[in-house]
Amino acid sequence: MNLLKKCCSCFRKKTEGAPTSTSDPTTDFKGQPRLPTFAVPKRYDIQLKPDLAACKFEGIVSIVVDIVADTRFIVLNAAAQLHINSDSVYFSDPNSNKVFEKPKVGQVQADEILVLEFSETLPKGMGVLTIGFEGVLNEKMKGFYISTYDHNGEKKNMEVTQFEPAYARQCFPCWDEPSFKAKFNITLLDVPSELVTLSNMPVDEEELNGNLKTVYYQESPVMSTYLVAVVIGLFDYIEDHTPDGIKVRVYSQVGKANQGKFALHVALQTLGFYKDYFQMPYSLPKLDMVAIPDFAAGAMENYGLVTYRENDLLFDDHHSAAANKQRISTVVAHELAHQWFGNLVTMEWWTDLWLKEGFATWMSYMAKDKLFPEWKIWTQFFDHESSEGLRLDGLAESHPIEVEVNHASEIDEIFDTISYKKGASIIQMLKGYVGGPHFQNSLATYIKRHAWSNARTNDLWAVLKEECNEPTMDKIMNSWTKQEGYPVLSVKMKNQTLEIKQSRFLYAGSRDRCQWIIPITYCCGDYDSLISLLMEKKSETYEIKDLLSNITDPARSWIKLNVEQIGFFRVKYDDGLAAKLRYAIEQKCLSVTDRLGILDDSFALCMAREMSLTSLLTFMAAYREELEHTVLSNLIKIIDKIERIVADARPKLMNYIKQFFIGLLLHAAANFGWDPKQGESHLDAMSRGDIFTALAVLGHEETINEANSRFNAFLNDRNTPLLHPDIRKAAYVAVMQKVTSSNKAGLESLLKVYRETDISQEKIRILGSLASCPDESVVYEALNFALSSEVRKQDAIFGLAVSKEGREVAWKWLKNNWDKIWTTYGSGILLTRFVGPIVSSFASSEKMKEIGTFLGRTEASKVRTLKQSMEQIYINSKWVQTIRDDKDLAEAVKKLANK
Repeated sequence: MNLLKKCCSCFRKKTEGAPTSTSDPTTDFKGQPRLPTFAVPKRYDIQLKPDLAACKFEGIVSIVVDIVADTRFIVLNAAAQLHINSDSVYFSDPNSNKVFEKPKVGQVQADEILVLEFSETLPKGMGVLTIGFEGVLNEKMKGFYISTYDHNGEKKNMEVTQFEPAYARQCFPCWDEPSFKAKFNITLLDVPSELVTLSNMPVDEEELNGNLKTVYYQESPVMSTYLVAVVIGLFDYIEDHTPDGIKVRVYSQVGKANQGKFALHVALQTLGFYKDYFQMPYSLPKLDMVAIPDFAAGAMENYGLVTYRENDLLFDDHHSAAANKQRISTVVAHELAHQWFGNLVTMEWWTDLWLKEGFATWMSYMAKDKLFPEWKIWTQFFDHESSEGLRLDGLAESHPIEVEVNHASEIDEIFDTISYKKGASIIQMLKGYVGGPHFQNSLATYIKRHAWSNARTNDLWAVLKEECNEPTMDKIMNSWTKQEGYPVLSVKMKNQTLEIKQSRFLYAGSRDRCQWIIPITYCCGDYDSLISLLMEKKSETYEIKDLLSNITDPARSWIKLNVEQIGFFRVKYDDGLAAKLRYAIEQKCLSVTDRLGILDDSFALCMAREMSLTSLLTFMAAYREELEHTVLSNLIKIIDKIERIVADARPKLMNYIKQFFIGLLLHAAANFGWDPKQGESHLDAMSRGDIFTALAVLGHEETINEANSRFNAFLNDRNTPLLHPDIRKAAYVAVMQKVTSSNKAGLESLLKVYRETDISQEKIRILGSLASCPDESVVYEALNFALSSEVRKQDAIFGLAVSKEGREVAWKWLKNNWDKIWTTYGSGILLTRFVGPIVSSFASSEKMKEIGTFLGRTEASKVRTLKQSMEQIYINSKWVQTIRDDKDLAEAVKKLANK
């Protein structure tokens, strides 16, 4: 411990001289350090010798280090589970040929820091630090880990790396922070010759020695440690080349190569699009994309070697649905955007994570719109990104886009909706404000200026200032990135004048202390009258007499703010304006995105108790003839949430509520039908499955019976056209509606299909259906199956889609299995996905206290996402009380149900 104390002053005083004495300056060390900068890595030569059979590895790393200040210490990262061979640690000076051997080796395990104290001051300039190490190939899908797969009936291991955000230190000692970019030379030793070995760069040389081989890879360009990657296993692949000669391959398990065709097509087209958009070509000579059976995230953008979950990369023509095709295109486009935003230009520290994740999310929509314009992807952007960002950012337990990260243990938490979806949404708002061409030129300049380096958010604002001639750009955008939350604009019409007031939107109640500079658009009666402005005060008024003067048609007397939902805020209209918008929706006068945005805002205002449920349901009736996918998708999500909350607040009204909701969806169900139609759109295919799944959950008997009939035909013939992949989830959910503890035939049939298929997407569809059963004992059994050895660890979360009847038993199950879940998943993102879906639908203060007491005793009590779940219970409880006090609700629901 003395060694650790002696050098602690270096952690905080990064720009000052490095320590040269053994004094005890520990006052600045808070236990959450970033690495000092008096020794900077320039190149890593890494030799790894993995042992698949024994699930372990050993290696040696030689790091070219620039010593920039007098010091006897070198401080870098190494995880506690990485064993350092102290006899193999030395520093060599190439100028004097002097070797500094046998330093004192100490580790700060809580901070994963390795401290090397040499007996003499190290010479300034370039030297080589060499360290030998050993480690275990873990099963936690972090660091250097094992993934299992079947080959010819035999279970085999593959080796995979997942180093983001700070897991490279579990594989080799390194400066494991994004700002310490360096070049990498990787060598894999004594690998069985029949296995495929992949890394970031192409193979430089391969040596065979009997049944073993040693593989040397070309030197990489400078990059951060979290982007280093190695994959070893049995694979098939397909390949193609971009017009400028970049080799692109999709690797999959043996026998699944053809399932990579769609992803390969998307990758080739996307690389070309990004090259043109960023005005800079892809920077490596090859791009490999690999389907990994066990993978915690959706995908990882390792430079030149992108790893994916199987269901996010492989598309099977006979078993994949339209939704799977869109998901694959989204993930591939997102990861390839990172090759520019993240890999070529990297955030300086995780505080600016949104710079890569928000932009990659947004750019994926740019690419999809280019490749598949018929998907109407920007309308989907609001439903999938902005709406979800607004939902989470409406919580008091949200966080700013630029969130301070003081320790590596905090990083996982910010890989969330704020960094990805809110980040992408404010980018879309910014593009709308400055204009597409200006924005594109700004991004191209930003990429060129910071290529092969690091950047911060202010660097982007600086470029936008120059390119767009907008001197207040940072002032405008800081109000969106440096403070959490977003505004709700309250709009009133008085004497042909719009009065607009901004305040922070919170589901728990609005607060006025925050203020934003808001790009606003509005139009009156048609989209030709579009007005754009910048709202800089808490309240403003706008004269619209001239816009209203030419409107004579009642259907065109509406006023819509936030046209096409470009802005990241909500709008609350006065009663008169809201009534006119409802009429405009019924008369089909509004665009798809605006119909969607008004619906989403109305539901949020209802949950925040600023609109009664009676008013919301009456407003929802205007969507009875809706056929657009994105609006239907949002409507279905709202229906599910309202049904669950009414079950708590007014259970006697449940039959009427269900009858009303079924009536809202039947027009769309009749339009789409059960079977694909010649020439139908991609969006119609996705809507079909969503509509019939929702009707099954609502207990629509005709839907449940038809779905069960089709499922039985599928059991007899897996190639029957009666159960197209687009409707299989609906059928599986319908099957589970009839399963009881005394009649489990449907459950057993679904499990039989699960065990027989090797298609990941099919397994996930089944997992996501099992707990939808109304029978509590069956729900408990389904949850146990999700946590069994038959289900891959990363897929268990798909089994948590629990029916409202199974909510209590799911909470009991979570408590009973907490120790197992914590041991298996630790504090990572998958743990939070266990808790949120199960606890956040409760709606009583008593349940909030019970859950808080239990979670407060666990290691996860301080995790932000768990606090968000607790806040959601509080919001639900307040909402329930408001619904109970709504005197008009019963009569309104009965009237709506009978229409």
